[in-house]
Amino acid sequence: MITKGVQALLYGLFFLLCQVPIAQAAVDFNLAEAINKAGRQRMLSQRIVKSYLQMGQDVRYRVAKKHLQESIDLFERQLQQLKDFTTNSEAIRGLALVEKLWKPVKEIASGPVQREKAEELRAHAEQLLAAAHQVVLILADESGTNQGHLVNIAGRQRMLSQRMGNLYMLMSWKFDDELYRQDYKSATEEFDKALQELINAHENTQQISDILDQVKKNWDLYNLSNRMGENEYVPGLVARMLDKILVQMNEVTGLYAALPQAK
Repeated sequence: MITKGVQALLYGLFFLLCQVPIAQAAVDFNLAEAINKAGRQRMLSQRIVKSYLQMGQDVRYRVAKKHLQESIDLFERQLQQLKDFTTNSEAIRGLALVEKLWKPVKEIASGPVQREKAEELRAHAEQLLAAAHQVVLILADESGTNQGHLVNIAGRQRMLSQRMGNLYMLMSWKFDDELYRQDYKSATEEFDKALQELINAHENTQQISDILDQVKKNWDLYNLSNRMGENEYVPGLVARMLDKILVQMNEVTGLYAALPQAK
């Protein structure tokens, strides 16, 4: 017969064993993956705007609505994971600012889609993007490796794909602002330059090189499809192509994060 004392001991051990996976699950990733997640927050800030604008123009509405909700959920989940992970005081302060700036973005994005809210949403998302980017830089600097740099650059390509998308959607929805055109031009130039850097990285495995080759082909096709006449837009095609590039760059970023500690 098991005595009450033994029962209590067994219960205590069972309780402790049950708690370990929960605690580990919250921080079960390394610094390279933390950079990956923080970088993905940048992308999500832009994808939320892009999806909202697509819905407003009825461009791939069902897909955009799904992407919008997934992006909101993932942003919140990753924010909590990063808060649980880091002990870096500078990163902790950065994440507190991200959390503050996230609130107005979530509020607008979770509400009904309205044209008069589109530019306000983007303005808030721009502040959120800047704050999220600072967290990435802090974590990348903490890593002190070229691996961290590659994860940052590849992750930024994800963001740029969605940034180009939301700027294109603004222009196709007849928001006539020279700033949007300049930002769009800058994003395309930055993407092109960073893609060349990644293609030439000596850390690339064959798998990474193969995916980057596909990204390059899709990027070249995107540039061809984007050469429309003035005030001529193909938002559906642009959304599909940029989402395809996003998926590929997300895979590349994950592969960089999974590399052995590259110096």
